[in-house]
Amino acid sequence: MELLDLLNLAVHKGASDLHLLVGVPPVLRVDGEIIVEDYDVLTPEMTRELILGCLTPDQKDTLERELQLCFSMKVPDLGYFRTAVYYEQGTLGAAIRIGMSDIKSLEELGLPPVAAELTRKSSGLILITGPTGSGKTTTLNSMIDIINRERRCKIIMVEDPIEHIHSNKRSIVVQQEVHTDTKSFGRALIHILRQDPNVIGVGEMRDLETISMALTAAETGHLVISTLHTPDAPQTVDRVVDVFPPNQQNQIRTQLANSLEAVISQQLLPRVDGPGRVLATELMICTPAVQNIIRENKVQMLRNVISTSQSAGMYTMDSSLRNLYQRGIITYDTAVTKARVPDELRLRGPGTPVAIANGLERL
Repeated sequence: MELLDLLNLAVHKGASDLHLLVGVPPVLRVDGEIIVEDYDVLTPEMTRELILGCLTPDQKDTLERELQLCFSMKVPDLGYFRTAVYYEQGTLGAAIRIGMSDIKSLEELGLPPVAAELTRKSSGLILITGPTGSGKTTTLNSMIDIINRERRCKIIMVEDPIEHIHSNKRSIVVQQEVHTDTKSFGRALIHILRQDPNVIGVGEMRDLETISMALTAAETGHLVISTLHTPDAPQTVDRVVDVFPPNQQNQIRTQLANSLEAVISQQLLPRVDGPGRVLATELMICTPAVQNIIRENKVQMLRNVISTSQSAGMYTMDSSLRNLYQRGIITYDTAVTKARVPDELRLRGPGTPVAIANGLERL
């Protein structure tokens, strides 16, 4: 069993992840579902051979010292792979994220035209949020690609690890990897501001230092696009503010209100109209009304503003879910399960999906 063969299999089957665990054969995640492949059960010796065989001496030292390792690897003619290595009950395991062979457009991903308009901002902060595996990095790279194709500027990205290599188009793109090119996201951002960037892509805002530097960069004339592990816009605002000490939070609310341009929240759902998954999204644009709510710490009012501001391009996750159901793309049960306020969706009832009303057969 060779790792290259397993990676080839994962790419061929359209998997998002490959898992190597002792006690089971190699496992793929396809369309969100775990699929056990028809291979021999992995032994401790087999996983060690598969995993350690692709590490450099420095990476092996880091793994021995930290007991975990996250890195990326590029396989010619196959793709880019993000790999997380860890120990489980004393044996090695790995989760390998399959990189994108190409960058999809925002339209192909299922995002509205207003998302593309956000990339044309000259400064400010755009946050892409959602749970792990919801396609945040895919959206980030798609937005960066729009800028790369449309504008003559300098884009600097800091990622952990890099998942897609951007070639220079109209822009020049610098991609830094945490633990390889820089010590941390926060330290990278300090130095990036001295490197004459126009646009900064941050793989993830994880801590106070990174969030603080991202806000500073957005305030000082840069467009910053980043991801955050929060489910919706209100919780995103709370997360950004709450990471700071209480005595700084009023100041941070003002900074955030002044610099935030939009929050795109997303989740991937199983389709019923065909294979694969579909993106459900929520979009909050930072209008003057939203800015005032953030400054005055009335975050509980954001959901109502989003739901009543369709003319500004905003919409809630629940409206996106209902739209997908009515088009016959997801089931009613999926819509209710993933809704932020499921009771409101239940009160409106399932109705009749448009696809079924038009005589299309439910799969």
